[in-house]
Amino acid sequence: MKASRLRLLFNLWPPFLLSGVHVTHLSDDFRHARVELRQRWYNRNYVGTHFGGSLFAMTDPFWMILMLRRLGPGYLVWDQAGEIRFEKPGRGTVVAEFRLDDAVVEEVRAAAAGGEKVLRWFETEVHDGEGHVVARVRKQIYVRRKRD
Repeated sequence: MKASRLRLLFNLWPPFLLSGVHVTHLSDDFRHARVELRQRWYNRNYVGTHFGGSLFAMTDPFWMILMLRRLGPGYLVWDQAGEIRFEKPGRGTVVAEFRLDDAVVEEVRAAAAGGEKVLRWFETEVHDGEGHVVARVRKQIYVRRKRD
């Protein structure tokens, strides 16, 4: 599936659509993604800031998707674990960016070459409109070469 079509599907996917999550960029080569969470009346928490679950959800599938598409069909890629640290209240539109370097992909490919599982942590910062860090999200990705 082309990146442009996948981006459209993400933006129509009910968990994202109903949370205010919008994928603004997904590069054709799956090296980069940019995601926004727009604050609306329906995704604010009790004190008027972004709901923490929405901040985590906006970052959820992207490291896994980027790695899966970069490695190709010969690999299993799953989210293994995740954690979030809230740095300051998020207001307005917040943004998360994901960049998957060629060197990291090749490192994972080499580590999984013999069929072993590979666990790799990735970190993403969520920024507000002024560039301040609202949250730091870590995701652990599981990778294994498919058995023949």
